[in-house]
Amino acid sequence: MASHVREPAVAGRFYPAEPGILRAEVRSHLAGNSLAEDLKRKALGCIAPHAGYMYSGAVAGAVYAHLDVPQRCVVLCPNHTGLGHPLAIMSEGSWNTPLGAVSIDSGLAVEIKTSFPDLSEDAESQRQEHGIEVQLPFLKIQQPSLSFVPITLGTGRLEVLEGLGRTLAGVIKKHQERILVIASSDMNHYENDSITRVKDHKAIEKILELDARGLFDVIKNEKISMCGFGPAIVMLTAAKFLGARRAELVRYATSGDVSGDLEIVVGYAGVAVW
Repeated sequence: MASHVREPAVAGRFYPAEPGILRAEVRSHLAGNSLAEDLKRKALGCIAPHAGYMYSGAVAGAVYAHLDVPQRCVVLCPNHTGLGHPLAIMSEGSWNTPLGAVSIDSGLAVEIKTSFPDLSEDAESQRQEHGIEVQLPFLKIQQPSLSFVPITLGTGRLEVLEGLGRTLAGVIKKHQERILVIASSDMNHYENDSITRVKDHKAIEKILELDARGLFDVIKNEKISMCGFGPAIVMLTAAKFLGARRAELVRYATSGDVSGDLEIVVGYAGVAVW
């Protein structure tokens, strides 16, 4: 298989393309929430938002500042573009960022792909996708030795999501070191601020209970347009099988907190699971 180099799709739009400006912006979001190293959570999983840094950078910075980011991560995102396979993984190559390249953890990716054959090797699903790309500057600054496995989910089938979560846990258990599972997701979309906060906290309640199936049900029953509920269900399922007992809402906001427009907002939640 040819080694694939994935170039940035949203640099200069969702976040600065100039390395110095990007590094300063990420560090400013992290610094406002900094913890001493011995207080950082050795999390098994987390949820972080993926909008433009202007809107969701403060929430992403809060959650990443609270985490001891290990050298190896699995990052799951929804498929916003419809490109590629609905269950997609990349297991070779690297992703370029303005802060330098981040390598795909090929060994871990192959283990996951082999253990869950429904995953297809597919770079096309990530060609224009922003959900993982916007996480990498935060992760790279927090963990310069980062390698990761990108997984793109275009399915909302509960049994598939739970199966992938159990598989991830089984693969991760075979390794001696902690491997962080990151779910990239925004919360409710394009309703007013009051409605969005009510809906989002119904979903967050299930997340904090580590209740993946309950999250699925409340998303469907309450019509909550949480784009990354699939990644969140996978992450929660994996974390539970890995022994997680607690979750913490590190920070919550809506785009209205920045824009001042409370009529049409998007919600953002940063959650740590350990």
